[in-house]
Amino acid sequence: MSAAPSWTLQRDAEGLATLTLDKPGGSANVLSREVLVELDGLLAKLEAQPPKALVVRSGKPSGFIAGADINEFVALRSLEEAYQLIRGGQQVLDRLAALPCPTVAAISGFALGGGLELALACRYRVAADDGRVSLGLPEVQLGIHPGFGGTVRTVRLIGARAALELMLTGKPLRADKALRAGLVDRLVPRAELDAAARALALHPPAPHRPPLAARALSWPLVRPFVRPALEKQVARRARRDHYPAPYAIIDLWAKYGARGAAAYEAEARSIARLFLTDTSRNLVRVFFLQDRLKGLGGRAPKDLQRVHVVGAGVMGGDIATWCALRGLEVTLQDRELKYVEPALARAKEYFDKRLKDETQRAAALARLKADVAGDGVPDADVVIEAIYENLDAKRALYATLEPRMKAGALLATNTSSIRLELLAEGLADPGRLVGLHFFNPVAQMPLVEVVSGSATRAEVAAAALAFAHRIDKLPLPCRSAPGFVVNRVLTPYLQEAILALEEGVPPAVIDRAAVGFGMPMGPIELADVVGLDVSEHVGVIIAQELGRPVPELPALARHLAAKELGRKSGRGFYEWRDGKAVKDDAGGAAAPDDLVDRLLLALVNECAAVLREGTVDDADLLDAGVIFGTGFAPFRGGPIAYARARGVAAIVARLEELAARHGPRFTPDAHWRTLDVPGT
Repeated sequence: MSAAPSWTLQRDAEGLATLTLDKPGGSANVLSREVLVELDGLLAKLEAQPPKALVVRSGKPSGFIAGADINEFVALRSLEEAYQLIRGGQQVLDRLAALPCPTVAAISGFALGGGLELALACRYRVAADDGRVSLGLPEVQLGIHPGFGGTVRTVRLIGARAALELMLTGKPLRADKALRAGLVDRLVPRAELDAAARALALHPPAPHRPPLAARALSWPLVRPFVRPALEKQVARRARRDHYPAPYAIIDLWAKYGARGAAAYEAEARSIARLFLTDTSRNLVRVFFLQDRLKGLGGRAPKDLQRVHVVGAGVMGGDIATWCALRGLEVTLQDRELKYVEPALARAKEYFDKRLKDETQRAAALARLKADVAGDGVPDADVVIEAIYENLDAKRALYATLEPRMKAGALLATNTSSIRLELLAEGLADPGRLVGLHFFNPVAQMPLVEVVSGSATRAEVAAAALAFAHRIDKLPLPCRSAPGFVVNRVLTPYLQEAILALEEGVPPAVIDRAAVGFGMPMGPIELADVVGLDVSEHVGVIIAQELGRPVPELPALARHLAAKELGRKSGRGFYEWRDGKAVKDDAGGAAAPDDLVDRLLLALVNECAAVLREGTVDDADLLDAGVIFGTGFAPFRGGPIAYARARGVAAIVARLEELAARHGPRFTPDAHWRTLDVPGT
């Protein structure tokens, strides 16, 4: 029995043909091999009996086409297999582009990756102007680049500068920006999309061409002068050996100028090589890990609309701001109005930057209200405590909150290190307490640790996961333990960096070593960003809870005594100006030969301990948490994936060497003996 078709082809009395994609079994269309083969057969029919014009549209309300089927990337095992997959897709879209009639892509929602490439193979594009349209080529985020002709057609359509920015950043464009760039020809209300596509197809204007200045960048004599600037720009964000895809995009453009059959052939050969790199394999893995976290959230109850946040400091204020941005009614409480007002001012500034529409900005600001008296507590569906990290203070606050909360409301703590079992002592209903640990800065960090204590009821944990999903965060379910997951594994990494500092290694050298490994920020700078007082306090709590000695860190103690707390005070290990660390490059001094392993294996070894203790269910969840909670080099796939790629035996041997040289803190965790078993 044959599978249900993905495409339908209809013709009307005026000679207009319409191809509608509605891939069975999913909420979004993707360009799998089968979908492309089916399209190829329909294009053969259109070639045999050409219509007056053709419209390509989606039958799904979610959007146009989300891209290629990423599951097929994982199955690729050889260079030739990868090349044939891509070249086959190119040839189908070439066939669409060569039809002897006007062709129009009618785009609603998203058109991403291969979906946008299919739209680019049409002569025209019309999009629904409903605030949902997102057009982009995000392949670079998977360690590859466009492969169905996108590196050629995008440049030909909108010019090299705009096309390269689209491909190199992977960031999508909203409909209005896509129109200005020339990526789409018309914007219309959603209800008029099909009619507008029909009119454009039957009465086609001259196709869009970029202005001469934009075309001139791709001239053969110009490209060699532009290429170094492009590579320098990319190098500020990523090294070629870590992320080869953006450099491959530049290489293709510099050599072929987006012209001729050779450019398409080179694109296919290039992406085939990238598919098989460790970087792409790991970034695809991270994509699926992200999907797994999204799936854990489920669907939030419709009545979850009101949030009350206690503590208007940086974390509490930013949590409240984020919730208001995501459409929730939020009340923000602190001891006096003067402590709440700075958070409201930051919220207004954030809404002004984030929301372009004045009505939307006003609505978001109206959803966030100061509430010194705590009048919002009885109506809140979620009460989030975000005060300072003190056990007695938090317990005292709960004693005033709990009697006023309605039945079924969540009592959540943003504690970064205190076990929920300790916090729940004294509660009439300890089962309603759950951890919602956000990371700083809230607007940029996607992860929220959803922490269950021994008394937390299953339905409470499930509701907390759903809440995190409702506000567009990635929820990581974990059990109550010292430091939970992210702070637990980050603490030895930061402490090892400070110990290296004590030994005379310059801070810039330490940070450069970590960034060279692939971390987004060095550990010394990170400690300053987190706050040296916070780093010290969390480290002490975790050490005491685990029964470990608190490491002696005189350099840290000196800064704390001088009230030099890092970025927030203007000075810590670095001086901070305009929010940026002032770094001395230490004359380009070389790092000690074992510094990278000291830093990273301290973190990786702690990950094994977290798995052994069962704080998270499996190694994949741990990798996801550390990637999205710390920025751990995504191209390495996470700390456990990195350990397995390097070899568990090699990791253990190196830890033993470090323990002999630097002390028992590097003793390999017992869990390494079982880490060669998948899923552990």
